[in-house]
Amino acid sequence: MNRPRLEEITPRNLDAALGIRVRPDQEHAVEPVAHSLAEAYVRPAGVAWPRLIVDGEDARPVGFLMAFLDIDWHGDGTVFRSGLWRLNIAAAQQGRGYGRFAVESVAAEIRRRGGKELYVTWHPGPTGPEGFYLGLGFRRTGETSGDQTVGVLELP
Repeated sequence: MNRPRLEEITPRNLDAALGIRVRPDQEHAVEPVAHSLAEAYVRPAGVAWPRLIVDGEDARPVGFLMAFLDIDWHGDGTVFRSGLWRLNIAAAQQGRGYGRFAVESVAAEIRRRGGKELYVTWHPGPTGPEGFYLGLGFRRTGETSGDQTVGVLELP
């Protein structure tokens, strides 16, 4: 595997991003890429950070991520957070380190902006990503966001 990299979503790679599909048993736990891009579009500039994950010399699309940057977590101006909003790794590409790469990439971007914590939410359950996030060092905060568990990773 070559080192994966992130690409901004552009007219050139939009169809590749929209073609990313997770496993059928994961579809309940993550929105499709089209939904994520629509959400990014309606947010204030700079809040959503969508990226296509590609690998190889041919820039083969293997996943999609979207970070949130400095959002007003409670909507009252008291708490601002940054983190991983969406992570869609193509079904056939899972288990190859692309998810870890995505989390590390978001962590690097948050650090670059001066952040000290990376937040994520996940749907609990046997087919959810809890084990993946806990294995990367996230800890549960004890909060929920809707029906999702909130986790945080301290960024050294």
